[in-house]
Amino acid sequence: MTAQPSVSATTPSRLPVLVLPLVALGAIVGASLSEAATNEAAADSWRWLYWVCKPLATLLILLLAWRVVAPVSAVYRQRILLGTVLSLVGDVFLMLSARWFVAGLLSFLLAHLCFIAAFVSDKPLAARPLPWLLCLLYGAFAVWLLWPALAPMLHVAVPLYIAVLATMAGQALGRASWLGARNDPRAGAARLAAIGALVFMLSDSLLAWNRFMASLPWSSVWVLGTYYVALWLIARSVEPQAAPMTNEQVRR
Repeated sequence: MTAQPSVSATTPSRLPVLVLPLVALGAIVGASLSEAATNEAAADSWRWLYWVCKPLATLLILLLAWRVVAPVSAVYRQRILLGTVLSLVGDVFLMLSARWFVAGLLSFLLAHLCFIAAFVSDKPLAARPLPWLLCLLYGAFAVWLLWPALAPMLHVAVPLYIAVLATMAGQALGRASWLGARNDPRAGAARLAAIGALVFMLSDSLLAWNRFMASLPWSSVWVLGTYYVALWLIARSVEPQAAPMTNEQVRR
């Protein structure tokens, strides 16, 4: 009798999937309650939860992408993993004092460049120009809105970051449209990446509004909640959402 391979030998553990929502919720609760605290002692009693759970949630998302058995492509996964690692570095910088804000911004800028590199690994840059241009127009509007509130030292860093973020979202949307029009088996995964990119823009828009324009009530709920959804969707795009094409389908 031939021994059958065990499920655990061929299927990654689902534990990170189950734990991730709880850890992300811990980060949101810790951040929200520390912000709402009326004194420093009360804030410190909750801040530890935020400090532990925020990078841990990103680390779990990284693990989910890394453990995919059959990724869209090795190159795509490598670039998404590197972008997620840089997001983790950005998480840590943004948890520190305000003087590390630019370092966090730079980390996320590099992360978005890695995501762009992933999204051009199987589709040319701006092959679908309309979504790319619409995202850039939104970015230009965001810069115009934020400009009066920006400190002089951020007059280069913030517009540059927004331009890269908008390019990332536009490329993700164009890639999803391009692959979908060709009934490519990667189209489902590409749609997840596109939705994730748009949610990332929403998260950063909320973060920028809260930091530079006006305080949002329970800002951590909206900023962190959308951030984790965005990063999770982009990580999920590493795994194909349909069966690979057969040789006969490829020849067609």
